[in-house]
Amino acid sequence: MIRAGAVCLLPLALAACDQNMVQQPRYDPYEAAELFPDGQAMQPPPGGTIDLGTPARQAAAAAMPAIDEALLKRGRERYGIYCSMCHGEDGRGNGVVPSRGYPHPPSFLAPRLRAVADQHIFDVITEGYGVMYSYADRVPPADRWAIVAWIRVLQRAQQGDGDEA
Repeated sequence: MIRAGAVCLLPLALAACDQNMVQQPRYDPYEAAELFPDGQAMQPPPGGTIDLGTPARQAAAAAMPAIDEALLKRGRERYGIYCSMCHGEDGRGNGVVPSRGYPHPPSFLAPRLRAVADQHIFDVITEGYGVMYSYADRVPPADRWAIVAWIRVLQRAQQGDGDEA
């Protein structure tokens, strides 16, 4: 009896489901939406809310961590992934991308860049500079500091080279 009732109710339950999962109602960003009082689909976050990752990112960006072998290893790896294609493996600005006709970045061995503060290099990675775009969304703050440490290693390793590029 229960089984017969379940068999009879199953088609009714399935009929109540929306079977059209490909064309579900949704709003695109910047689309008009009657659902909200201001008529816009994209709404600002409620007042007083913050991104949960923001305090951690701000703390990581506040100061360079202690330099150790692990930081330098990470910096070398991240530099090879994100920086070497333009700045070159040795930091002279002779990477693959400029050799294909794009503008050459400055050499990290130039006296001007040897003299800048670590925070300046971190900020350039974060915000971009000139034709270099921001890496803030690609490289977390801890990795940016590791890259800064590796750039300093490149500069010290080639101390006698006074490239002005």
